[in-house]
Amino acid sequence: MFERLEKIEKRHDELEQMLSDGEVVKNQNKFQALAKEFAGIAALIKQLRIYKSNEEELSKAQQLLEEEKNDKELIAFYNEEVKQCKEKKEALRLKLEDLLLEDDDADKNKNIIVEIRAGTGGEEAALFASELFRMYCKYASSKGLRIDVMNTNPTGIGGLKEIIFGITGVQAYRYFRFESGTHRVQRVPKTEGCGRIHTSAVTVAVLPEAEEVEVAINVNDLRIDVYRSSGPGGQSVNTTDSAVRITHIPTGLVVTCQDEKSQHKNKAKAMRVLRARLFDKIQQEQAKEIAADRKKQIGTGDRSGRIRTYNFPDRRVTDHRINITLYSLERIMEGDLDELFSALEIDYRGKKLTGTLKA
Repeated sequence: MFERLEKIEKRHDELEQMLSDGEVVKNQNKFQALAKEFAGIAALIKQLRIYKSNEEELSKAQQLLEEEKNDKELIAFYNEEVKQCKEKKEALRLKLEDLLLEDDDADKNKNIIVEIRAGTGGEEAALFASELFRMYCKYASSKGLRIDVMNTNPTGIGGLKEIIFGITGVQAYRYFRFESGTHRVQRVPKTEGCGRIHTSAVTVAVLPEAEEVEVAINVNDLRIDVYRSSGPGGQSVNTTDSAVRITHIPTGLVVTCQDEKSQHKNKAKAMRVLRARLFDKIQQEQAKEIAADRKKQIGTGDRSGRIRTYNFPDRRVTDHRINITLYSLERIMEGDLDELFSALEIDYRGKKLTGTLKA
């Protein structure tokens, strides 16, 4: 942790020097970007220097204690000084940890948009997508969170080619933030008659839901199309133009929503998904800029990599990011995710503190 803190302090000093450079001040865009970065680490560096000051006081008190041989009152005084500095040291260290992790905690209370899509494996992948959705619903319910389905694309035998839903409630993002990625399933599919084990894949995207003040969307940048819903959905299906498709012209992002009977409700849900996707895009672009500026790669939450395998014949679940295998597949599929999520949280915090997170 302290090796990482030293690098951040060095960057703090570089920024301080750059912000006093007249050429930088003239370039307001660059100046504001550097000022924002400087402000983001100022509290951390202030705390680090308090910690260092306490370390110096502790070292000085220990030295004086070693040198003093005769005066009992002074020995007692220096002993007390050493004791107080050591007690203070631990509290200051914990405060440093909290500040280092503060960026991650900034989004912890955000609601989220979750997108599950069937990948390789055809109908079997769609069936597993449906099971993942059920697993997340059960876990969310156990935490007092609410599920709000926004768009579905079901198959004929109970699978889901795609489902987009919101999860709202206290610390929704913190609970689910490690689920983005490719989830692989190994089992004998219901559609397989020869008993062979197949491997299929489902992708999951977890997006913090942005507030309107965080992502401003110009209505002139939107193309909104309405059309008749298709598939399951009640009497309004194929009878009214309730389905909505919103295209964000500058980015090319397209969102559709047709699960509600009301066009107004579908539009509101589609805007929530669009805002979350734009917020995610902005965050990823900012992460890339920071990585380039500091000439190092940081974690960007890339969803392209395989993160977990669910092996049904062996009743095991393996998370490949932290090399943990749990032989409790049934419980996990029933939404008992606490053990798995806790292990991911502990690993993430450790890597974040030591600066060893990899993209």
